[in-house]
Amino acid sequence: MSIFVRTLDLGGAGPSVAIKDSIDVAGVPTQAGSRALADAAPAATHALVVERLLAAGWHITGKVTMHELAFGTTGINAWAGTPVNPHFPDRVPGGSSSGSAAAVAAGIVDAAIGTDTGGSVRIPAACCGVFGFKPTFGRVSRDGVMPAVTSLDCVGPFAADMDTLIACMRVIDPGFGELPAVDGVSIGVIDVPALDEIHAGVNDALARSGLSTAAVKLEHFDAAYKAGLAVINAETWAACGHLLESGKVASDVAVRLANAARTTQADVDAANAVREAFSAEVDAALERFAVLALPTMADAPPSLDQASDTSRLVTMTSLVRPFNLSGHPAIAIPLPARSGFPVSLQLVAAKGRDELLCAVARHVASRLQ
Repeated sequence: MSIFVRTLDLGGAGPSVAIKDSIDVAGVPTQAGSRALADAAPAATHALVVERLLAAGWHITGKVTMHELAFGTTGINAWAGTPVNPHFPDRVPGGSSSGSAAAVAAGIVDAAIGTDTGGSVRIPAACCGVFGFKPTFGRVSRDGVMPAVTSLDCVGPFAADMDTLIACMRVIDPGFGELPAVDGVSIGVIDVPALDEIHAGVNDALARSGLSTAAVKLEHFDAAYKAGLAVINAETWAACGHLLESGKVASDVAVRLANAARTTQADVDAANAVREAFSAEVDAALERFAVLALPTMADAPPSLDQASDTSRLVTMTSLVRPFNLSGHPAIAIPLPARSGFPVSLQLVAAKGRDELLCAVARHVASRLQ
């Protein structure tokens, strides 16, 4: 099982945690799953999230594999290793935080840290059947995290249960407070396309929660997905485009990078106009509802033999990427499998209401038993 790129034994006797290989651990090179960074110098210092985990006595057991340069949705990586999806071995583990999700799903660690620029925590969480949380943009420090400059990326935890995920959040975000009560919470169910089995799983979970629900339509949702792609393309090209010259970037990511180079400033400006409109639309919906709900993925995770061309599978992120653009916190909650594939519920809350979001997620998950 190709999960760890390097095993470690750091910290105390607390919960075990794995670190995505785009996050600095002092003395270890940050290679981001890329042969183009195989000769990277060891990191001089820990990323701030790593420092916080160690200071709290958590036990870092290693750095884990990922989709190369965090620029892919499947988690397939021929150089650094593709982790087996523990519960669904015929399907991709999801990307880009593939090793983080797989390590938790396999029970190798209590929690793992990943990053989410266009769904890279929530997609692998959905594929592997675990919890994955993208906090409000900027809430968790990205000091020591690749890429250095981003308007989308968030550091977030994976866990097999909400109590562990919340405990991890309290460490990596010292400002994470007590969870509020969920009495009277209402949920707006976003109208999005997805397989019937997925809608059935989501609707059943929401019904079991006992919380009130009503439908909501976000007019800018599709535009936000496309705008999120334009922004990630521009920012990833700026951060990683120079690596193409090495000839060592795998073909799937190299094609995406070459295409990303075509993104113009006009494209980014238009995307940022969509960002403003969509963010306002989500904010307005969250004045009517405490949280919003929708599937994490619209379709089943692709099988391994369908996943060679990452550029064709970017649409795996169709339901998650909009909330990277807007910056709202979002969490993936595993639901019972249907038709032999994993199903996941995504909840979204107002910016800064990460504690409320985790409270509702914990409540919903508790009613699935």
